[in-house]
Amino acid sequence: MTAQSFETLPPRRSPLSRLFRALPVVGRVIREVEREIDTIYYLLVVALTAVVLAVQIWGLPALVLTALALVPVMFVLLVILARP
Repeated sequence: MTAQSFETLPPRRSPLSRLFRALPVVGRVIREVEREIDTIYYLLVVALTAVVLAVQIWGLPALVLTALALVPVMFVLLVILARP
């Protein structure tokens, strides 16, 4: 086999990546973001709108639960930024 034939093979994905891609909603979102990176901005707007509507409906508990869910995300982000 020549080196050129290896370039046509699709990239190998991890089992976790294949699992996420197999989920109906999450997999479609992942594929859309891969095709067009601007889709992520639409996702952020949708998420922010969902939080605002949840706070309007349920009040402070919705805001507290949203902040509680974002604690691990921010922790991972800080660890990534603090690495030398």
